[in-house]
Amino acid sequence: MDDTLKRLLEAETRAEKIAQDAEQEQERIIQRAMQDARAEDERFTARIPDLHRSFIRKAEERAEQTIAELKRRYDERHVQLRDMAEQREHEALDAAFALLIDPRL
Repeated sequence: MDDTLKRLLEAETRAEKIAQDAEQEQERIIQRAMQDARAEDERFTARIPDLHRSFIRKAEERAEQTIAELKRRYDERHVQLRDMAEQREHEALDAAFALLIDPRL
């Protein structure tokens, strides 16, 4: 009976040792995961200025494209209005001359 109790105590001691080792390994894994998460967070935080600059650069490019398009449209409209003004100027001069020549009109 003593041998059986001894073996049971030894088995219980080994089981406790295995459980302690498993808990220690679990704690190491958790600590490593926490370190990895902190490192990833720091890397992301370090990238924020680059991401911000990239966003600003793209926004500026889009703004420049929009400004160029608006300027092109403005120039086209300006030419149209200038052409219409010149056309109306000739019509106005013709009408004024007609009035001067024949005031009955």
